[in-house]
Amino acid sequence: MIDHFKNKISEVKRLKLKYKLRAYKAMFFPFNLSKIAFLHKTDKFGRHNYTPHYQKHFRKYKFKRNTILEIGVGGYKSPFKGGNSLRMWKSYFPFSKIFSLDIYDKSFLEERRIKIFQGSQVDIPFLDKITTETGDFDLIIDDGSHINEHVIESFKYFFPKLKKGGIYVVEDTQTSYWEDYGGNSTNLDSKHTIYGFFKSLIDGLNNEEFLIEGYKKTYYDKHIISMHFYHNMVFIYKGDNDEKSNYVINNKKPNA
Repeated sequence: MIDHFKNKISEVKRLKLKYKLRAYKAMFFPFNLSKIAFLHKTDKFGRHNYTPHYQKHFRKYKFKRNTILEIGVGGYKSPFKGGNSLRMWKSYFPFSKIFSLDIYDKSFLEERRIKIFQGSQVDIPFLDKITTETGDFDLIIDDGSHINEHVIESFKYFFPKLKKGGIYVVEDTQTSYWEDYGGNSTNLDSKHTIYGFFKSLIDGLNNEEFLIEGYKKTYYDKHIISMHFYHNMVFIYKGDNDEKSNYVINNKKPNA
């Protein structure tokens, strides 16, 4: 029993040392997110091809004091595994605070500038407690359960908590087509699926062109300024979508 306890302590120390060594190596590639991802062993590069897209969209945030949220830590039930992408973000954004949440206890993986909350991404009272502590976010990444309902409900909650000028990213959107995750491969416009939901927001970018007298803009109409779709991921930019039509006035054609 004593030997088992000592071995466990030794294993924990080795893990901490391994994570520090990876961070040290990443310091030599400050502008290469894919290399940083490779060193931290996150599947955002290699298994997936996410980091080139992240680098393109996140480049301007690199040296800012961002507040970043990533939904999902990784490592499933193990309290000692996961957090690879959190450490990647910490390496890439030297002045940012990294927050995360996971259904399992991942407190062991916390570091300076990395804080992890335990709870569900669709538990509103829990999310309220988080955002009261963190404030609004500059960048949000959903790499959580990938269940369609969870992705949609998390977006509905967190998008209003994203600062203007911020970016919301959803990863692993292939589950939009998988029935065991609540997806659908035949009804591609179902608003209950990830892609069906986000596709339904695209027209709001052009709400000034709608010929609907008395049209009332939604929150998304007002604040989504662009959307970028890639293989298995979506980037949503937040700002003031207030560009006027060059022809339509108050959702009516002149002299109509």
